[in-house]
Amino acid sequence: MRLNEVVFNDAKPVEGYGPGFFRIGGTVIHGPVITGASGTRTWGGFDDADALLALAGTVDILFLGMGAEIAHIPADLRRQMDDAGLGLEVMSSPAASRTYNVLLSEGRRVALAMIPI
Repeated sequence: MRLNEVVFNDAKPVEGYGPGFFRIGGTVIHGPVITGASGTRTWGGFDDADALLALAGTVDILFLGMGAEIAHIPADLRRQMDDAGLGLEVMSSPAASRTYNVLLSEGRRVALAMIPI
């Protein structure tokens, strides 16, 4: 079996999460977070659509982690994402973290916004 070292270029992987926090690239962030090649920062949640819309054209897909369980995003936010041409996948935060890490390790242009579990 051949093993390859995983290299994360500009973006940092999600290394862990727990009640109210995420650990991304060695840094613990409390509350909602957004991460990708442009860096990692706190996120204002659904009221902060501008932070998500700023990713349009820079990523192929945005994973949106909804917390412990998958849920629908507000219809207005979905419409804004569609109008901006931003590919969006909605799932639970644990699933979004895993999927983001896999695609990130493949060198894909992805970003991740999550609400804590």
